[in-house]
Amino acid sequence: MTITFTVKVCTLDDSTRLLHLLLLSFLAGSQVMANLSPTLDPLIFLTGSQAMATLSHTLPSASALPILQPKTFTSNSIKCCENQRETVKLSNNGLANFPEKNALRSSASATLRPPRPRRIILVRHGQSEGNLDETAYTRIADPKIALTEKGKAEAEECGLVIREMIERDKIENWKAYFYVSPYRRTLETLKNLARGFERTRIAGMREETRLREQDFGNFQDREKMRHEKAIRMLYGRFFYRFPNGESAADVYDRITGFRETLRSDIDIGRFQPPGDRNQGMNLVIVSHGLTLRVFLMRWYKWTVEQFEQLNNLGNGKIIVMEQGYGGRYSLLIHHSEEELRDFGLSDDMLMDQEWQKFARPGELNYDCPMINSFFTHFADEGCKT
Repeated sequence: MTITFTVKVCTLDDSTRLLHLLLLSFLAGSQVMANLSPTLDPLIFLTGSQAMATLSHTLPSASALPILQPKTFTSNSIKCCENQRETVKLSNNGLANFPEKNALRSSASATLRPPRPRRIILVRHGQSEGNLDETAYTRIADPKIALTEKGKAEAEECGLVIREMIERDKIENWKAYFYVSPYRRTLETLKNLARGFERTRIAGMREETRLREQDFGNFQDREKMRHEKAIRMLYGRFFYRFPNGESAADVYDRITGFRETLRSDIDIGRFQPPGDRNQGMNLVIVSHGLTLRVFLMRWYKWTVEQFEQLNNLGNGKIIVMEQGYGGRYSLLIHHSEEELRDFGLSDDMLMDQEWQKFARPGELNYDCPMINSFFTHFADEGCKT
């Protein structure tokens, strides 16, 4: 068949390019371009900007077109894309330093998630030089504040309390894994706390910088420090940021990151040796008063108002998040309602803790009064405009 195109061209290159485009559109994707010998007949060039040309080309009939088979490419077909990298084989398939991945990849337990730790135990450091004498912060950098002798004794006593609590479970192979702030007073607390544990009971330890104390700024003047803390109480403990320091809201942001790391560690079974499914694992977090309160706020999604009602833990004291019947962690299993009220929990917060005792991970507390109270002022008939 013969198809004649009339086009407006200025140069030979323009006409050839346009002809190819028209042919491609007509053929709708068939691979016959390699068999075409396009001609421009007649091709008339005129001087001026409005030259016209008539382009004629005879195409073979559809039955005469060759049937082209798609080319199959192998790894050797495309030389420029060959992978020249050598395969590096690591001992234990590259998992020697990640025993938790061995457990997940084993054929026997690949589909089973490791058991969640039985408890998450929050520990405030023992009495420090700064707790005994606030002016210590004007002479010593906050991260270098040490424990007093009383603080060391408090930490050792705390370790015994934790051990006795765990042993009441009657789980033979129980263990503890520790996270600790890098500050001197928390490291010394862990050192003395760990005296209550046999080496075989310690699953591991990680120094975690996100658990550090709130940065109160650079205070060398005692009166200025007291003045700033008084202003914080006026503006609110959560949002007030110390000059050259942090607010509790800043601590909240980094604790959010730590919480995600912790949840990931729990999900992959970081605390479990390869092939082990220890039901008696306990996590111990050794940190600072405000940091631990912010951790609880983030974990249980407490409001700013609820956070500001909380009281500080005593030096060397603990608060225990224990796994409930459905798998979530509740404060109302280890602690009594009276203890939690002394800590600062309101009726609404206690109701939520009661729900946490029986709920499963992933469930939402739709009856939580902390949520519903925001919308009780709306009329039942809906919005009127």
